[in-house]
Amino acid sequence: MKKVLITGANKSIGFETARQLLQQGYYVYLGSRDIEKGEQAVSQLRSEGLSEVEAIEIDVNDIASIQAAREALGKKVSVLDVLINNAGVGGAMPQTPLETDVAVFREVFETNFFGVIGVTQAFVDLMMESEEPRIVNVTSGLGSLALHNDPEWKYYSVKPASYVASKAALNAYTIVLAYDQRFTSFKINAVDPGYTATDFNHHSGPGTVEDAAARVVKAAMIGKDGPTGQFFSDDNAPETGVSPW
Repeated sequence: MKKVLITGANKSIGFETARQLLQQGYYVYLGSRDIEKGEQAVSQLRSEGLSEVEAIEIDVNDIASIQAAREALGKKVSVLDVLINNAGVGGAMPQTPLETDVAVFREVFETNFFGVIGVTQAFVDLMMESEEPRIVNVTSGLGSLALHNDPEWKYYSVKPASYVASKAALNAYTIVLAYDQRFTSFKINAVDPGYTATDFNHHSGPGTVEDAAARVVKAAMIGKDGPTGQFFSDDNAPETGVSPW
């Protein structure tokens, strides 16, 4: 049974991703900053007959919390097959490039960028023992610099400064991480779940969490001959599923 850790998984896309991977036969470590909410999420899944799941307390903004989570998981398993860096924040809106306080940039980057790096570095040793290790960085279509320079793009006018910058940085990290592991069995990709109706955007998105999670799950289950170092986005590129960077 393959084992997966999902950060920010007590609700929305992360929670649905956990559900779908459980249905695919994975053992899920459901990461949650608030362990009580994590346990509630686990109870919900178990009530649905999905029992191979447990909550792990992890705050991606706190290196001590990350290290504690790594120690706790290391006592349970010797191999981690999949890491899904799902935890993310949007930051206070609006976000103009000249008027948004630097503190907002730091807050958003702390979760969306530095948090991903911290978690990845902490857990990658467990993944080295997996036959098919997979890392999925949940990004946003708004992280595409190429499309932000295209006036014909449907989201061209949507430019929350700190959020866009943090996701572009995350995409860059995904590229260099995949390159670093290019001669190994790792598959490391960025996935845009699409504009989805969640608490994150006050349920303004047209997409469903089920469809969004399915995109993340697809990358998590990618085969040994599948691509690495890609930016998957059905929203940005419905024909190919691969977004411009």
